[in-house]
Amino acid sequence: MKKQLLLAIAVFLTLASFGQNNSTNLPAYKRFPTLPPVKLLLTDSVRQFSKENFSKKNPVLIILFNPDCEHCQKETEELLDSIGHFKNIQIVMATMMPFDKMITFYKHYKLANYSNIIVGQDTKYFLPTFYMVSNLPYLALYTKRGDLITTFEGAVPIHTILQEFRK
Repeated sequence: MKKQLLLAIAVFLTLASFGQNNSTNLPAYKRFPTLPPVKLLLTDSVRQFSKENFSKKNPVLIILFNPDCEHCQKETEELLDSIGHFKNIQIVMATMMPFDKMITFYKHYKLANYSNIIVGQDTKYFLPTFYMVSNLPYLALYTKRGDLITTFEGAVPIHTILQEFRK
């Protein structure tokens, strides 16, 4: 009888432990839904962009991109075509690709012309792990308080991004 009771308790405890939601399996951005503690090497190859540099007055759009990715290029073109709608949004574009490819992309799209766009290299490969990225471009939208609104993987219509910022 004791053996059966102990077996029943062991089975119950085992099943109960599987039923628990393990928060460590969640991606970091869901466990910590605020602006990430990132360090990006800026296009001057000297300065760094970090969490302290995120705007405290405007919402933030983080875009992870690959300069060679056609979807990333198209998303950038569409963003620039609608840049007037993003004038009060800080846009931080981050890539893990080699610095020279980032600079070529930066110059091709004349991103220096936009005061609200920051481009940097994620030299520590922090962001893909933080967001558990599987597709590019990857977009993360934050309120001006730094709280996560939502994320998108892959190309997203500009009106959808703007709609999320307006909610």
